Amino acid sequence: MLHTRTTPAERRRALRARLATGRLLAMPGALNPLSARLIQDTGFEAAYLSGAVLAADLGLPDIGLTTSTEIAARAQQTTRATDLPVLIDADTGFGEPLNAARTVQLMEDAGLAGLHLEDQVAPKRCGYLDGKSVVPREQMAHRIRAAFAARRDPDFLLMARTDARAVEGLAAAIDRAKAYVDAGADAIFPEALADEAEFEAFRAAVDVPLLANMTEFGKSPLLDARTLTDLGYDIALYPVTLLRLAMGAVEEGLRTLAAEGTQESLLPRMQTRSRLYELLDYERYTAFDATVFDFTLPPGT
Repeated sequence: MLHTRTTPAERRRALRARLATGRLLAMPGALNPLSARLIQDTGFEAAYLSGAVLAADLGLPDIGLTTSTEIAARAQQTTRATDLPVLIDADTGFGEPLNAARTVQLMEDAGLAGLHLEDQVAPKRCGYLDGKSVVPREQMAHRIRAAFAARRDPDFLLMARTDARAVEGLAAAIDRAKAYVDAGADAIFPEALADEAEFEAFRAAVDVPLLANMTEFGKSPLLDARTLTDLGYDIALYPVTLLRLAMGAVEEGLRTLAAEGTQESLLPRMQTRSRLYELLDYERYTAFDATVFDFTLPPGT
């Protein structure tokens, strides 16, 4: 209650150890601190913070309008609420290599287990949209080297994302991934691979942990866990799934409320009060103040 039971250092070591097992790690994207706690409660072993989700939560498109301090503040709210290691999308590092270096330290201070930096130009755009541009390979390598030099905890995972597949082709994306590993990246996030053959080719060419982005409505096929395991991938990322589910339910609920003038028909689809209180660990707050949880919930609430 109030905070996690683990330290950032413990969570970073846990992520490193989990990746070292060779088993696929499913990583859902949290949309707020409470959903991060639900990810943990459901049995997942890590969570993610998507730049697109954090921007959308502010009513902004995913084009680099958020700042490093905004993202770090939201990340700290999330890492306070879960014992899981959390990986964050740090876009391009929010500027030049020096900005990327500062971003690493901000995210370390926010209690995160790692981040990924991408090789798009600024202003960036969603990885599944057309018209992307990438910086020269050496410029991105410089970005990675700056981040590596700024990292204070060697267990903090530094991941490089390349968007070059859609711009320069698969071979160039693989070459970039190798250069980023040489610059200090611990893991690689190849964005927008087209099919299983491309996932396989990337795995054959790069020998650090690889992340497969299983976002909906994108360019990559939605491969299941067994297929990704067979392909040798280390992380299956579901970055926007929970936001899309939640917003779909909210929109449908609003239409129902407007049409029917009551939420009565929506009750079976709602999380109950008792489940919410269980998730919030409401009862344990009595350890601090016995007047907080001195009530009994009515049945069925």
